[in-house]
Amino acid sequence: MGIVYACIAPHGSEAIPKLAGDKLEDFSETRRGMEELAGQMKKHNPHTIIIATPHGLRLDQTIGVVTSQYSAGSLKDKGKTISARFKCNRQLAQKIYQTAKKAGLPVVGANYGTSEGPASCMPMDWGALIPLWFFGAQEKKKPRIIIVTPSREISLTQLVEFGKVIAQVAGKSKRKIAFVASADQGHAHDKTGPYGFHPASKEYDELVIKAVKENNLQQILTLDPQFVEDAKPDSLWQIAILVGFLERVPMKARFVSYQAPTYFGLLCADFEK
Repeated sequence: MGIVYACIAPHGSEAIPKLAGDKLEDFSETRRGMEELAGQMKKHNPHTIIIATPHGLRLDQTIGVVTSQYSAGSLKDKGKTISARFKCNRQLAQKIYQTAKKAGLPVVGANYGTSEGPASCMPMDWGALIPLWFFGAQEKKKPRIIIVTPSREISLTQLVEFGKVIAQVAGKSKRKIAFVASADQGHAHDKTGPYGFHPASKEYDELVIKAVKENNLQQILTLDPQFVEDAKPDSLWQIAILVGFLERVPMKARFVSYQAPTYFGLLCADFEK
């Protein structure tokens, strides 16, 4: 039991057919990639999926571990709506939080609504909802989840250490555990996009793809901060957590798909023992 699977999964809403509108074909490569990851996830059949998202709790200089009993959310795009509700693995989340705190990491446990019961339900952001839509949201028997949120104001080294904590705690579980780094890549691929155009986005994405194919994600953790700022990714911090996770649980990387059909890049990759 313990850790069985990990992946990097994008969260562009157009990957979901219901939300794609007239971009259904534009996002076909990413949709195929997500379906491939979903097939592998289903094959491993994890009891709990731990997902690191950049769009949930934005805690200044602090890593967040959601300790609510449930998490639920909805997403509307192109006039259509999807929604999902998951039960959280609260016990494992609290162990991750407590272990990280003992390790001296800047971490907080976060609940929402009530201390327990159905109203203890953290709102789910799109960075979690979109990958989880492929990874069990539509199943009758859903996996349990744990949501964690990195901070961009702390060092990547601390996020790597947090990834090691996740692996340490999850590795002792008697249940199957999977880890998902929800991550879109550079966000400055298109001058008409909200972040404009910068050639660093394409270069950054190529470096991440190279790191995956060489099974060496550590190499992107030393990129120049100004280069990262120019590239505008939202992936580096979740990947740093994944790096720590993989240092404790060696796995083989597999590139699945990449495309940049709009202003941001979308990469699908997975990791198996």
